[in-house]
Amino acid sequence: MLNKITPNWLNGLFVGTVLFSNTLLWGTLVLILGVIKLVLPFKWISDLLHCAYQGWCSGNRLGLRLSNAQLDVNIAGDVNKHGWYLLVSNHLSWLDIVVLSAIDALPAPKFFLKDELKYVPLIGSGAWAMGMPFMKRVSKAQVARNPKLKGLDVERTKRSCRDFRSHPTTIINFVEGTRFTALKHRTQHSPFKYLLKPKAGGVAFALEVLGEQFDAILNTTLVYDAKSNHICGSFLRGQLNKITVTITLTPVSPHLLGNYQQDTAFRAQFQKSINQIWIAKDSELAKAYKPRYADPVILDDKEIEIP
Repeated sequence: MLNKITPNWLNGLFVGTVLFSNTLLWGTLVLILGVIKLVLPFKWISDLLHCAYQGWCSGNRLGLRLSNAQLDVNIAGDVNKHGWYLLVSNHLSWLDIVVLSAIDALPAPKFFLKDELKYVPLIGSGAWAMGMPFMKRVSKAQVARNPKLKGLDVERTKRSCRDFRSHPTTIINFVEGTRFTALKHRTQHSPFKYLLKPKAGGVAFALEVLGEQFDAILNTTLVYDAKSNHICGSFLRGQLNKITVTITLTPVSPHLLGNYQQDTAFRAQFQKSINQIWIAKDSELAKAYKPRYADPVILDDKEIEIP
């Protein structure tokens, strides 16, 4: 294999080119089909759109196979490729999207994305064409100035999730809402050592709309073994040794279904449930990092990723 006979830097350059070309090719095709779908909303166009998206996922899978990084995926339970799942995960790097989309055992992944990403060429336009929700966070002060902002994420999420009913889907939510960095961890005063504070709203909205259709929740933990503090940089230099993805299937229990926006008691209960998941995930990450790092949270003035 190429990753066994080339120097690290050349392997990283080649794999980076493969992944970029893959996104350029399939992202352009997805965008074109998305525009056509606006004009001609036929089912066969939607099917073509999903085939093109699966092509992008397959290209990501090929890129990871050609890289120096060993991809180790551990799934505790049976996943049906023709089912519907809600995947909740920690968020460490831009590479997370490539990794999760490359897991062949999962139905087509659809992501909850930050609103700013809609302006990123191909990535934002491709996500728009696939009907993925863009989450626009607003502060209490902004809502006070403009009450119309309240609930925009709710309706956008509900609309997107309804569209996912027609095709087997894994809805992926990075519950922290942003990538982990030491600076963000310090600014948040996060009670977790390896995680930022979870944002429960997106998960609750997805469950409210598709809860009865979901076969299970996929509680997912990502761990990278890199040679530097920057995961993507290590990957593109061929210095990312291993990517570990641990997935545990959790039933969609009735206490997770409710009106998060209007029922204050349910909202408090749901946030408590997500916090319990995060406490367990923090403990899981501690066991994964302890053999290699004395303290992976380096609290300095630089915004760096966890190794």
